[in-house]
Amino acid sequence: MSAEGSSQGASDAESERTKLVGRAGIVGAGTLASRLLGLARDMVLAAVFSRQETDAFFVAWTIPNALRQLLGEGVMSSAVVPVLSAKIAKEGDEAARAFVQRARGVSVVALALVTVAGMVFARPLTELFAAGYHDVPGEFERTVTLTRELFPYLFFIGTAALGMACLHAMRRFVVASFAPALLNVGFLVAALALPALLARNGMDRAQALVIGALAGGVLQMVAQWPALARLGFLRRPIVDLRDPGVRDALRRIAPMTLGVGVYYIDLTLSRRFLSELGTGAQSYFNWASRLCDFPQGIFVMALSTAALPSLALLAAKGDMKELAKTYAHGMRLAMFVAIPASVALVALGEPLVATLFQRGAFDATAVHETARALAWQGGAIWTVSAVRQVIPVFYALGDTRTPVIVSALDLVAFIVIAFVLRGPMGHVGISAAIAGSSAVQMLLLVVALKHRLGTIRAGEIGASMARTLVSSIAAGVAGASTASSLAPHLGGHLARLMPGIVGGVVFVAVFVVVARIVGSSEQALLLAGVKRRILRRR
Repeated sequence: MSAEGSSQGASDAESERTKLVGRAGIVGAGTLASRLLGLARDMVLAAVFSRQETDAFFVAWTIPNALRQLLGEGVMSSAVVPVLSAKIAKEGDEAARAFVQRARGVSVVALALVTVAGMVFARPLTELFAAGYHDVPGEFERTVTLTRELFPYLFFIGTAALGMACLHAMRRFVVASFAPALLNVGFLVAALALPALLARNGMDRAQALVIGALAGGVLQMVAQWPALARLGFLRRPIVDLRDPGVRDALRRIAPMTLGVGVYYIDLTLSRRFLSELGTGAQSYFNWASRLCDFPQGIFVMALSTAALPSLALLAAKGDMKELAKTYAHGMRLAMFVAIPASVALVALGEPLVATLFQRGAFDATAVHETARALAWQGGAIWTVSAVRQVIPVFYALGDTRTPVIVSALDLVAFIVIAFVLRGPMGHVGISAAIAGSSAVQMLLLVVALKHRLGTIRAGEIGASMARTLVSSIAAGVAGASTASSLAPHLGGHLARLMPGIVGGVVFVAVFVVVARIVGSSEQALLLAGVKRRILRRR
């Protein structure tokens, strides 16, 4: 490559990195809307439904919800985005449209088969996930019914996942980012409007959650249609396994499917263990997970999603130096969000859970147990976030084997830790096992990436993380001290609400100030990205 071409390539890569915060901001805004609605949904579910009802629903929802995360944020995007990006760059828009038409045909058939199979085998699936529910009268049968009725959601969300991947490849992030919020709209409306009506007609109140999920799945799918139609990506599906692009995507999906299989073993064991640990264990674990999803989804996952097209383009050009720079840039930004999130949920877990959930059927015991699970899961946000930044680099390079092997080793670590801790720690031991295994996964992936790229710019990333950690610890001490000092002086609803709110505000304020004092460049990058978007709108 000539010096001029090399300079132009570096300039283009730098431009992509500059745009990365803006793109992540778009994705993050949509995800923020979805997460806020999701938080409102969880607050309503916690207050309206009993722990037996939520335990049954969370198990039944495990399979479609996990596939939503994998299809929407993992396998589908990681397989389709690189192939579609290459089609656009090398063969043009019409070839890209033809590929999507054929990919959609294969996807529709596969999703239909999986949906029917899931409905037929709902009982043995429930046996795998929740055999412990046999000890609670009616709980196992309720879970079987909910599992069977929820499976059609897979078809809707799987179809939406392909649309999301197409929009991401075309750098159309707005619709794809805001559509998932519609799922929570469906849940909220159904949970608020239907339980009493169903109960009056002799039906299970938990059926309201099924109706909300299915309505939300349809809304997500339909919301993407106008944008896809404008791009020419909504043509009649064609089933053609001979298409080179489809075969390339399937080759990428095949090893990822093994990774999904490993993930499901992990998930199955988690739910199975929790089903044997008493009423409420599933719910406490799930609400802790949902609170951890909140900071990750707003920016960390958004950053990973926005970075994949740029990483795929650099990998296609064979520019490993710029690829490493883009990865390091994304990792620094991700850690700037993930590390304080981890510290905040450990330091302020119980007052935050009380502020958000303690009302109706969610009592002080539920607050304490959820906070115990949150301390472990929240403390692992930064390791999970690091994993989510590393894996897209392997996928951009066309290496789907390494993440699968690491996932298998991660599973072994989870099983060992869970078996050791579930006895003495109960349901909290499962959260601790999740945290420990994610740390193992992160270390193995980082070592493998260093071997693959030659450099991962560890010094640059490490210095950034150290500044962020100092800022986070200072904020954690200030926030926790504020919350604990307020509690004895308040009574009634204020004692439940104010420590978490005020402690959280103090945490954010101290973090921002200390980050500025220690010279955090990531804070400046994020603020610059926000200013650019504001000026552009003007």
